[in-house]
Amino acid sequence: MKQVHLVAAFVVIGVSGAAGLWGAWCWWRVRTSVWFWRLLRTSQALIVLEMAIGGVLVLLGHKPPQLHLIYGVLPILVSFIAEQLRLSATQMILDARGFESAQAVGELPDDEQRAVVVSIVRREIGVMALAALVNFVLLGRAAMTG
Repeated sequence: MKQVHLVAAFVVIGVSGAAGLWGAWCWWRVRTSVWFWRLLRTSQALIVLEMAIGGVLVLLGHKPPQLHLIYGVLPILVSFIAEQLRLSATQMILDARGFESAQAVGELPDDEQRAVVVSIVRREIGVMALAALVNFVLLGRAAMTG
């Protein structure tokens, strides 16, 4: 079981790093990518799976260092906070541009509507890419302390 945890750790570290780097590239290039979202959601699912495997190991009597547990749990919290920021991205962009609601954006010409939508999507990608990179670092530290 410990070997499964170790192998899964390297997979989740790699996928989180790939998601973070791909997301940063998409943010920089101001483009969207379905593969970024797939990598991100896969890394999040793998983090939950890795945490579950680690939990089973603890229940079976394995005693990891406290620092390992902290670094192992923090990615769940980082992902949760990033999702909350992602959900509020639309309202932040609308507020910054002085719109009362999303319906007000619908009254703009098509090119201006697109600019608002691109800003929202870019902010969402930026937040989630940063979270994936933070998780990459945290998971790497967890691997070093385990």
